Order: sequence, then structure tokens, then C-alpha cells
Amino acid sequence: NSSLFLIILLFFRSPSRQPFVLFGSHSTRENLNSGNFNFPSEGHLVRNTGLGGSTAKHMVVQCVSPKGPLACSRTYFFGTTHVPFLGNDSEMHKKPEQVMLLSQIYTAVVEAVLAGIECYAKTSTESKVNEALILYILTVDLLPYKVICKHPLPQIITPLDNEDSLSLIKTASMMVFDIPDLLTGRGCLGSVVFSESFLTSQIHIKEKDGSINSETSHIILTAAIPRYASWLVSTQKFEDKSFLGTLLTGGDGAYIYSSNPQAMPAEGKLYFFSDGILFSDPHHGSISISKDHMNSLCLYDGDSTSIVAALFIDFKSSLLTHLPIEFHTRDNFLMIALFPKTKIYKAFYSQVFSSWQNQRNSGFCLRVVQEEFLSVAQKRLHSSGQKLFNYLSFPSGERCSELKISAALPELERFVQHFTVSSVSREPIMRAHLPILLQQSEIIPESKAESDKVVITIITGLPGCRSSDLCAFLVTFNKEHGRWIVYRQTMDSPECFSAAHFQRYLSSVLEAQQNHSVRQSTYARKNKRLLVVLQGYTDVIDVVQALQTHPDPDVKSSFIIGAVNTCVEPLSCYIEHRLLFPKFLDQCSQGLVSNVIFTSHATEQKHPLLMQLQSLIRAANPAVSFILAENGVVTRNEDIELILSEGSFSNPQMMRARYLMYPGWYEGKYGAGSVFPPMVQICVWFNRPLEKTRFVTKCKAIKSLLKPSPFSGNIYHIMGKVKFSDSDKMIEVCHNTSSNSLSLVPVQEGPTPPDARNDSRDCSSQQECFLVFIGCSLKEEDIKDWLRETAKQKPQRKALKTRGMLTLQEIKNIHVKRHLDPLPAGYFYNGTQFVNFFGDKMDYHPLMDQFMNDYLEEANREIEKYNRELEEQEYHDLFEQKT
Repeated sequence: NSSLFLIILLFFRSPSRQPFVLFGSHSTRENLNSGNFNFPSEGHLVRNTGLGGSTAKHMVVQCVSPKGPLACSRTYFFGTTHVPFLGNDSEMHKKPEQVMLLSQIYTAVVEAVLAGIECYAKTSTESKVNEALILYILTVDLLPYKVICKHPLPQIITPLDNEDSLSLIKTASMMVFDIPDLLTGRGCLGSVVFSESFLTSQIHIKEKDGSINSETSHIILTAAIPRYASWLVSTQKFEDKSFLGTLLTGGDGAYIYSSNPQAMPAEGKLYFFSDGILFSDPHHGSISISKDHMNSLCLYDGDSTSIVAALFIDFKSSLLTHLPIEFHTRDNFLMIALFPKTKIYKAFYSQVFSSWQNQRNSGFCLRVVQEEFLSVAQKRLHSSGQKLFNYLSFPSGERCSELKISAALPELERFVQHFTVSSVSREPIMRAHLPILLQQSEIIPESKAESDKVVITIITGLPGCRSSDLCAFLVTFNKEHGRWIVYRQTMDSPECFSAAHFQRYLSSVLEAQQNHSVRQSTYARKNKRLLVVLQGYTDVIDVVQALQTHPDPDVKSSFIIGAVNTCVEPLSCYIEHRLLFPKFLDQCSQGLVSNVIFTSHATEQKHPLLMQLQSLIRAANPAVSFILAENGVVTRNEDIELILSEGSFSNPQMMRARYLMYPGWYEGKYGAGSVFPPMVQICVWFNRPLEKTRFVTKCKAIKSLLKPSPFSGNIYHIMGKVKFSDSDKMIEVCHNTSSNSLSLVPVQEGPTPPDARNDSRDCSSQQECFLVFIGCSLKEEDIKDWLRETAKQKPQRKALKTRGMLTLQEIKNIHVKRHLDPLPAGYFYNGTQFVNFFGDKMDYHPLMDQFMNDYLEEANREIEKYNRELEEQEYHDLFEQKT
């Protein structure tokens, strides 16, 4: 046959796309491909673009978003695509065969494109799409002509097989060019066009056996634009309705839905008859459904006046020729939606419902069904009708845009859930967690019963947050309710948190439990709780990943994270002005932190600083709970329950937020952000006492020495354990520069942290005192020099005195002591002055020079003795190890 049908599949984002509207025979391949639409005057009108200058039977249109990648193409028809049922088939010979031919081809094209999109969404492979389309075309026997498939055009910007294309909007298009008039063979009817813009989503899933699979989803973004439309060219006469029986009521607006997902709901006037239904709208004309064409008729209204009443009509195949082509489906059912509070809704219940229910003898009987008896397709249609009703229920000026979009794209909400997860990261997700992330489930399966696990409660915060005070309170308050294990961060590491050290500690805890008898082990495990107490610039996600990536699966499955709590001391949050210390908001982040505990200003809840911080934290984590605990003391039992909650970390909302905020966390692949400005943590060990007065004075002076940005050399926090020379007790030190607070508390007996020294340190030195200095660009030698000034100072050698070094007071003292010594010959003392034979008077003794020399000689002997004794004394530097 000389006729050739060229079918082209296009997946592209082309900058040359342009909108167009072409009628009838002008929709040729030449016009569509050239994009240059120059026609004679009035040669492009509907009335003269059909065969032989007659009225056009169809139009092809392309819509293009002027500011985005969205575009779609449609083929719409003039003249009805069906003949209403009039009680007999006498009118069947008047079917518009040309329109029927075009509409059948168009229906096949629509289904082929949608099948291609479905295939691409699942495989992300273009070749697979082409194979599926060719198979589809052959299966439906589109036309008895040679079919040529081509793909893609040169305008492609990003190849479809490229991973980056997953997040791009794509267009799938199919055209059937230059369709001949098979009835007369006299010319060309034109072309049929259909295209959609769609978006795909792909999530990598990790199965139990470790294999990686993909979970896909897609949404057709232009689906809200009707895929089918048929405008009546002339008014259709439909006067004889007697075959439908007696008119019961009608004439008011309702919606008719087809189970074909490609068909949009049609709004029109609905008439109820004793033996059938008549639906009339400007596009489709009249659709008549008599009881002779019905298999069953049922009603679902949800037993509520706020739910759309749906009439589900299961019709016979004989009705297909009397329905618009888009209503042709395999399951053969329609839904008529009656919106609550409308005239037709009220009229149906008052004048139709009882009449139809009582027609049992005629076989035409209305059956009321409950929701559980509806099929999946029926539930989908009713949901679409309910969304449309909810949207239309709002006043026109107040209609919610979300409801409008939801009504137009019913699958959008489901796709958005999927796309939200897939767009965050390409890291795989555990199969068991997928329903939670897609908000399809509220249960997270556990491999072990939670009662058999040790619950980890994390308490963290910036330095000076009083997390240790809160820990001490919890241990004391709950000492009778369980056995406590306390883990504190290592101190002599440059890191605030050591994952390797934490993992070793978890292993040792589990090993200790396994050494007990079975009965004791079970009891201990049920009652034990591990408190992980941190303060520093630590990401909570690092602690979580340390557990999740533990090399021993037994250890990993024996612990569960209960609640993550962040302590906040409002006065210790800002470096200067409103510049926060690093990691402050990270330690309050959504998906990880359940509670933020304010450890000061608890009695001043309206304090501006407290309110400002609460507002800031709430913006970062809307679901977080605020707890007031002055100096780490919690006053409400319900707050203690929140802090020690066992299930908050694993609840679905937290799980979903955690996956979105920290992609790859479950596999330990999430990298915590850098600390800025950079903070240095330096730990110095020593075993000699400090001078308390010197130490306190030096700490209080730090704040006045702080430098502005880049903050080089600033000390912001000091913590550790020391001894002072006035006592043998070990003192716990905590100094915060921002708040200028210093705490010196004797170390209490109770849970102690593991040995904080590195394995490489020589533990034979028995150093028991340490201080950790945290600040910007600190150097260890500078820190040691600072500390040396707080210890007992080494005495300095005294210099020998000379005449010139004698002070006036010393001279006076010498004179007072020696002024009564015997006078040399020729001098006498008159009671106030010394006088010689010549009458000269002096205030000082004539032998004063000798007295001063005697004084210097005696003083220097004492100095030399002191210096000799000083040389014989042994002095040790603060950091010198004892022998």
C-alpha cells in the first residue's frame, strides 16, 4: 500500500517547541515538522479545513509553558464520537465514520504513550520503551499499514540513560501523520498528536540479603489538561425519551466519571427516569443509559451528608457504541457523582432513591453498599470526586491551591512522598523502612524485642551546657528504678567524640552482661540503661552512626537509641553578638533530637534571650519538646519521662525526617559538616596541685582578653579534674568564658567514665589531674604556660644590696637604731642634732656611713644564706613527672 504511517516517539526537552493549533487537513506532517504555519486567508478555519473544504473533523493543539519545561499535545474532535441510544439501533448507520476512525487511532496513541511512560519509569531505559511500544502497536493492530518507530530527535539536551535525567522533566510524544480517508479514498484527514510531560522518581532499596533494587514512581504533570474533548457542531435532537420510562427528577448539574484513567470527569445536566438515566453536556451531547444496558446499579454515600454520593453503573458491552470513546474500558462501569447540598443531591434522595429501591420485580434495583465492598477502581473514582467537591466547597476567593492541585492530579500526593525521598540522595534505603518514609505505615519492624535491648539515652550540648549535671540528677533520681551505665566522651583526643572508643565501650558492656548467668543477664538487660553524656562540638549523627556501623552485629542489635536530648545554657550559645557557636543548630536538628533542655533561665520563661533561642530552635526542629531544668534539675515527672523515652528516636516521624536530613546515615555514610569557626580541643595532664586563688583569678580574666574575629587564641571553655594545694580532694572544674561562670565541685562517688587516655599514653606516670581547653587556634605550649602561672611559683634568687639600693626608709631605720652609739672626738649631741667643735650641725650621726656599711654587710650575709638554701631546694615544673 502506498500509504505510510510514520509514528515517532520523542523524549526530549527542546528549546524550539512552540504552541500551535491546527485544524483538520492542515495538521499534516509537513506543517507539524516545519513549524511554519502560513495559510491563505481564512484557510485555517474550522469550517473549511475538512475533506473537500468541508467542516474539519478534528484539531491538534500543543500547549507550552512560557517559563518552564512543561508541554503537552492533544487531539480534539468536532462532532460527537458516539450516537446516543434511542431505544433501538435505527440511528447506528448515521455514525460519523471519519470521526470514529480518528478517535480510535487517537485512543491507541494515548494508550501507547502512557504505556511508554510507564515502561520508562520502571526501566529508565529508552530502548526498552521502544520495544514496549512496538509490541503494543502490534498487539492493538493499530492500522494494517507499515509502522515506523524512531527516537529521539537531535534536540535532546540530556541523554535519557544519564542519571541526571531522572530529576528532569521529560516529554513523551507520539504522532500519526497524514491519515487517509479510508471511506472515500479521496484525501487526507490530517494527523493525530498526543504528548505528555512527566517526572520520574527512583529510590534505591537495600534488601535483607544486601542486594540493591529500585523502587520507581512517576507523575504526569500535564494530566490535568483534558486528553479527550468533542465539541458538538450542530444541536442534536433528542426529544423522545419515552424508552427511559417516566421522568422522576433532573435538569441539575452532576459529574460523570469513567473508569478510564485517561478520561476527565464531565459536568452536565442529569435526569433520572424510572427505567434509566440521561446525562447531557455541551461537549459529549447526550448519554442515555437504560436499564436494558445495566448489569447492576449501586450507591455509596458513606452514611454522611458531607461525602459525595456515588452511583456506580456496571453496564453491558452493548452500551459501548453509545458512549464517548474515552468511556470505553475493560471493566465497563461509570460513576455519577452527586455533590452534597446540591439540588440534584436532595432531589435524588427525595424522589428517586425509594422508587429505584422498590423496582425489584423489574430487575432494575438500586443497591446500597459500604466502603469495604467497593473495588479499588471504584474507591479511586470516589476519592477523585471527593477531592473535587472539597475544592469546590471553598468560596471562589478562598479556594485552597493544594486542594485544586490534588483534585486535578490525584496521584500527586503519593508521588511527592516518593520524590521527596528520592531527591535527597542516591544512598540506598532499608526495605523495612520504605513504608515509613512513604508514610504508608506507622510500624517499624524490629529484629529483636525492644525489652531485650539496652536503651541508650543521649545527652549532649555545647561546652558549658550542664549535661553532666543533668546526668547526675537522672542517676540520683532513678537509682532505684534500674541499673545505670554512664559513658562520657574521651578528653585527651583532638576529637570531641571518638567513634572507635564508643564502639569498644559498647562491646565491653555487652561482654560484661554475657558473663552473668542467664537469669541475671535477662534481669540486668531489662533494667539497664546507658547514658551517653557529651558536651562539645559533636554531631549527634556521629554517635548514631557509631552504633549503626558497629562491626559486631550482636552488639549493634543489643542496643537501641531511646531519646536524644540537647542541653542548652542560653548564656553560652553565642560567640559574640548573634554569632552562634558551631554545631548549635546541628545539635537541635530535626529527625535526631527529641528534647531541648534549657539549664538556666528556667524561672525567667519570658527572658528575651530564652525566647529568642526557643524561636530559633523551633524553626530548625518544629516537633522538638522544650524542657526547663535549672542547673540540670528537672522538676516535672512528665519531663523526666520524655528525657528517658524509649521509643521517640524510632517513631515514624523521626525516622522519616532523619532519612531526609541525613541521607546514608544508616550505613554510616553521612559526613557531618565542618566546625566553623574551627575549634581546638587540647587536653593537658599533670599530677601536681594548683593554687586555687591564682587559678580562679586567671579564669575570671579570660573574658576580658577575648579577641574579635578570627578569634585566634580565645579560650571559651575549660573542664576537667584537678587538685588544689589547700586540700587533698579531687575537684571537678567547669569554666565557661561566655557566661564567665566557674564551677569547682568535689568529685562525687558514683558512675565514672571509662579511662579517657589514649592507648599510646604511658599510664605508668599515674597522672590523675587533667584539664581540657577548648577555643580557637590554641597551642599546647601556650596552654601549659598559662597553667604554670596557676601553680606554686619557683622562688627567685635575691640580689646583693648596694648603697644605691638603700631606700630612705631603710636609712632612717639604720639611724634610729644606731643614733645613740658613741660619738667620735670633737662631736656632741644637743638633743636634736649632732654638732662639732666648729659649730657645724648635722641631722645624722657622724659615723652614719659606717652604720650603713655594717647594715649592708649583715643584709648581704642573710641574702647569701637564703640563696645557698634556695640552691639546695628541689623544684619541679607543673608538667614534670614525679619519680
